Amino acid sequence: MARINKSEFGVTPFQRLLGYNREILNGWILLGEVFEKDMNLSSRLKEQVRRVLAQSNGCEYCKAKGTPEPHLFDEKMSIATGFAEVFLKQKGDISDAQFNILREYLSDAEISELCSFIAFTTASQYFGAIMKLEAVTT
Repeated sequence: MARINKSEFGVTPFQRLLGYNREILNGWILLGEVFEKDMNLSSRLKEQVRRVLAQSNGCEYCKAKGTPEPHLFDEKMSIATGFAEVFLKQKGDISDAQFNILREYLSDAEISELCSFIAFTTASQYFGAIMKLEAVTT
């Protein structure tokens, strides 16, 4: 059970926990919708990164949405998910050598999108963990 009651605003259990603060909820939803799109990085790649992050960020709700699917990885996806794992292990303290691996495979635009996606997703997953948001069972 979540640590606070769900508000009446929002569609998902996650959104309903944010729903007490409608401006935050609306901004969070908008940014999430932007990240869900194919931009410099595909939505498929970002979903695999999300799954990697979910396994370590403590949100049961996020974990329940699936584990990484390495059989789907191409080279770029492997680099992005590997970087997400380094981020998790290093707690964001990424060395220049580790970061430079990204430069070999991704453009500056892709690196910017990947790092902002990792930061946003981690914040979302930490929120779910702090609130003890449980996995949805059907």
